[in-house]
Order: sequence, then C-alpha cells, then structure tokens
Amino acid sequence: MWVCCALRWSRTAARLRPGLLLSAGRCSPAAASYSASAEPSQVQALVYEHHGHPTKAIELKNLELTAVGGSDVHVKMLAAPINPSDINMIQGNYGFLPKLPAIGGNEGVGQVVAVGSSVTRVKPGDWVILAHSGLGTWRTEAVFSEEALIRVPSDIPLQTAATLSVNPCTAYRMLMDFEQLQPGDSVIQNASNSGVGQAVIQIAAALGLRTINVVRDRTCPGPGLLSTASVGKAPPSCCGTWLYKVSLVLSQSEPHSSLISKLQKEPGSRDGNKGPGGTMVTYGGMAKQPVIASVSLFIFKDVKLRGFWLSQWKNDHGTDHFKELILTLCHLVHQGKLTAPTCSEVPLQDYNHALETAMHPFTSSKQIFIM
Repeated sequence: MWVCCALRWSRTAARLRPGLLLSAGRCSPAAASYSASAEPSQVQALVYEHHGHPTKAIELKNLELTAVGGSDVHVKMLAAPINPSDINMIQGNYGFLPKLPAIGGNEGVGQVVAVGSSVTRVKPGDWVILAHSGLGTWRTEAVFSEEALIRVPSDIPLQTAATLSVNPCTAYRMLMDFEQLQPGDSVIQNASNSGVGQAVIQIAAALGLRTINVVRDRTCPGPGLLSTASVGKAPPSCCGTWLYKVSLVLSQSEPHSSLISKLQKEPGSRDGNKGPGGTMVTYGGMAKQPVIASVSLFIFKDVKLRGFWLSQWKNDHGTDHFKELILTLCHLVHQGKLTAPTCSEVPLQDYNHALETAMHPFTSSKQIFIM
C-alpha cells in the first residue's frame, strides 16, 4: 500500500460578539455557539473572526467562561498543537469550517476542573481530549459538554496525549482500512517526516509491517528528521522517535528508475510496482497540487486510488468507535511503541511566531501551545 500526503475547500463567515466565549459542545460538534456566562471568569483564547493568513487573522482575546451546566465539564487546557488542518481552517481552505467567530485548534489535552451534576464519565483531575473537531483548543480554559470529551490516561507523556487524536488516528485507520496487510508486508509513504508519517512508521512496526519512507532532500538531513543517509543502517531517530524496523528511506529527488529498482528489492511490497491490486491512499496535500498516477498502473496492475479524512471516518463510525481507537493507541503508548514527534513548547502569547513556524512543515518541530 502507498500512503501519500487532498484537502477539501469551503467557506463561511460571521461576526464576533465581544465579551462572550465559545461554549464548546453545547450544540452540534460542527457548530458550537457563543453564550453569556452567569458566573463570568476571564480566560484567554486565540480567536479568528475572518479567514486569511493565520498571523493576521488570529488574535489573543480575553473572554468570559460560560457557567457549568448539568451535563457540562469545566476543562483547563494543558497543551494543544498546531496542525496543518488548523492552518487550513483559519485560511478557509478545509472540508469543514466552524462558524465564525471561532477559536483555533482542533486537538489537545486538558484536565477536568469541575463537572455538572449529571456528568458520570469524567471527574475532576482526569485528563481529556476532544471527540470532535472545531471546538477550539487554543485557549486556557473551556466548558465542554460531557459527550464531546474522551478520557485518556494521565500517566502518558503530556505531548503524546496532546497529539494523539489526529495524526496517530489517521495513520492507524489507513493501515487497517484499505488493505488486508499481513506481517512482513511493506507500506510505502511519502511525507515521512510528517506527524502522520512518523505515526505510520511506529504503528506499522507494531503490526509487523515494513515501511519504505520517501522524503524530500530539502528536509534531510536535518535536526530530528529522516535522512537518506540512514538507508541500510540501524533504525534512525526521527523527531525524538525511534523508527522501529525502518527498511528503507528514499529521497524524492532520486530518478524514478532508481526508486523503482530499490522498491523491487524490498520483500512484501504491495505498491502496484510488483503484485497487482495495490492501493494508494491520499490523506493530505500541503502543496495543493493534483495527485498524479500512472495510467499503466491502473490498467496493468489494477492500482486503486483512495482518499482518507479522519473527520469523515468519525462521522461514519461514531464517538464510541473513536474512543476505542484512542484506547488502542494509548495501549501502544504504554507499550513504548508510539511516541509523540518532537514538539517546541510555546506559550499562548507567542502565537504569532508559532503560527509562522507551523506554516513551514517538515522543516521544524511541531509547535505546541502550553497553557
């Protein structure tokens, strides 16, 4: 199987009502609303009122925390990363856009401070992550509905918990849902330096799969990044993560004939260059360029092109299945088989620099807000 790195685009608009904070999870996951607090408490949040360049659209605002209702949970955010999808949402170039004004961030981990009278699944002190996108994690505190939260173990590393619900979930589902891969099979991926790429390598190793990883020369060698110099040597360190059983690292700039020659030497390859029926799965497109595939592979090798979007998978399968996925990944974390990429911790106040850095992926560590 070949895993490659397509975005869907749409647009919405609205206006910010000052002095009010997004009460996340009170309505549908895709469209939360602002409401006044009967017991106001000032919190900080990164808000955008319009789409555009992130450093111009995002503002740090003091807002009021809504009161905790019977089914609500007061959460203090601990850490929240900046992902490419967060950038695309602010730009207005993503398949789902929250109603404006919106608070940035779709991923992160928080600690429960207080719960409403009817809450049963979490308690003060628990660590929680969000079950849905678009609820806004780039803030110091929030009030979420109980159904919008998933409890995670508090004994896993903070950065791992904060980056658990997007990239590792995408990697796991792509490895499980498109081909009946068996131990010893090979998975080929480009954008191997990405968060998803690193998760694919680790999860594949846990499943007994080999990984063939293609990177661009502009990103290797470099601090914490895959390097073509690692080919044929011991597993390299990638962003602080040991790449278990990495079989091959290739440069995207190598001649096509050279790449094919190396791939043909790999056992278990199911990429369409050898046995028929390979599947190419596209989960992202940072360059926003068309996916190009060989006509001969379609005709003679029956190669299939598929797309994957985690938000759609969650819509199709429901929150309970997503919770099961999170628990599976937490088990891998406890086994030492899944760790977070290297993260640069930044305070919320330094958001401009963090956003600017995050717009140059694969050349720096992941930016993560620490509240």
